[in-house]
Amino acid sequence: MNYWLFKSEPFKFSFEQLKKLGSKGTQWDGVRNYAARNNMKAMQVGDLGFFYHSNEGLNIVGIAEVCALAHHDTTTDDPRWECVDIRAVRDVPNPPTLADIKAHPKLSEMALVRLGRLSVQPVTSAEWKEVCRMGGIDPAP
Repeated sequence: MNYWLFKSEPFKFSFEQLKKLGSKGTQWDGVRNYAARNNMKAMQVGDLGFFYHSNEGLNIVGIAEVCALAHHDTTTDDPRWECVDIRAVRDVPNPPTLADIKAHPKLSEMALVRLGRLSVQPVTSAEWKEVCRMGGIDPAP
């Protein structure tokens, strides 16, 4: 299993909205960055990802699961853009903030710290476990 991080501005699409969609989830559309698109193309069904609220909150609020492999992003006619579908798995009880993550020595190389603008990022297994621990999920799923 691989781990990821999905960033969204909560006023556009929040984790609460994802939870309301239930098990069907939704496509993670509108991504127009090649690195983020390539990350989605590498995802497998069942991979888990943090749901990060950017601009407002600046924290990891939930865990999502990839529920459909990369496919054409229906928000564009351009065949270069693909997306995966994700669904909510669970809330993070104590959402770690960006400041918490940046201050943690074990997370200094995390993509969230180094590549702040990338909307879909890889997360290492060690980072996953540490952020889950920080967020009150121990053991990590």
